[in-house]
Amino acid sequence: MFLLVGLAFLFKPLHAQTPEAEKNFQQCKACHNIDGPKLIGPNLAGVEDRHDEAWLIRFIRNSQEVIQSGDPVAVKLFEEYNKIPMPPHDLTDDQIRDLLLYIKSGGKVDPQYATAEPAGGVDEKQALTAQIAAEQEARDERLLELERDANRNFGTTFIITLIMLLVVLIDLFVTKVVKARFVHYVLLLVGLSIIGEIMYKEAASLGRQQYYQPEQPVWFSHKIHAGQNQIDCKYCHTAADYSKSAGIPGVGVCMNCHNVVKEGKVTGTEQIAKVVEAWQSGKQIEWIRIHNLPDHVFFSHAQHVNSGKLDCAQCHGEVESMHEVMQVNDLSMGWCLNCHRTTEVQFADNKFFETYEKLHEQFRNGEIKKVTADMVGGADCMKCHY
Repeated sequence: MFLLVGLAFLFKPLHAQTPEAEKNFQQCKACHNIDGPKLIGPNLAGVEDRHDEAWLIRFIRNSQEVIQSGDPVAVKLFEEYNKIPMPPHDLTDDQIRDLLLYIKSGGKVDPQYATAEPAGGVDEKQALTAQIAAEQEARDERLLELERDANRNFGTTFIITLIMLLVVLIDLFVTKVVKARFVHYVLLLVGLSIIGEIMYKEAASLGRQQYYQPEQPVWFSHKIHAGQNQIDCKYCHTAADYSKSAGIPGVGVCMNCHNVVKEGKVTGTEQIAKVVEAWQSGKQIEWIRIHNLPDHVFFSHAQHVNSGKLDCAQCHGEVESMHEVMQVNDLSMGWCLNCHRTTEVQFADNKFFETYEKLHEQFRNGEIKKVTADMVGGADCMKCHY
């Protein structure tokens, strides 16, 4: 999240602050205090005195849009707080005004709503837990189905074929029950073809782990963090746009939020306590890497994310819908080449491709309408296997 979910808070009271505002403020608590110690973003007390209502509503709803428009106040805040992006919030103007009133009141709901059920009650937690359990069960069943279809064990077929070949050879040279030799030759050719295909498929699958979904040392839900809370991928995977590897976040990144958020709606305190314990002991959590490539393959996240402008989901799937991340694509060479042949790169006004003078000339003259990755080396063996 970004600094001022709260920067975005507070205005002239148009109606009483409600329990809904208290619930909406739960997203803000990870990065902002109303008053007290400063967290990732600024404290929110008095924010209505620093900014007018219209600006606050725009900023809370989509801070990045305001920043990218060149608004000097938004740009200054973004830079002041280490350029940590705040996710957009799908709230109406009235909901944002209600949220601002809640902050102005010091985090108190209007007394007329005192009998209202508190946000995040037991029923909500139980419903969410049940939903996650059902989703996980459905995903596990689907995973087993995919594994059966894509990673079949050809051992039985291989053994049966070998036995058939052995019987054919014995009959051909010893028992000679079948007099027509062409039958032996046909069976031998069929058997050798089957064994050859099995050997090819098994060899091609070496180093691939499609549908790999290991159990992590801490139950971490991408659906909750990236989906419901809309935390940007690069907030945790900070190296994705400038390094070969996207990077696995250290405990310090987790503690940016969990020094305040101590209890999850689903996991309670147990899983977050593991994170806090690791932080206090100075030990990193040993996350299990899910997406791997063979050692002889070079792959750069920076080239794909920064220059290629690819969305994370194109390779990793819809991670924001997964509680536990799974490798959804096989990441084979054929899969990569197909992508390179069909994916149009942002060629114009991209400094990464300045040296391709001939392509630039053809592009300007209208000889080519688009440039795909294979046209700029994406199909060159030496690019990935130098």
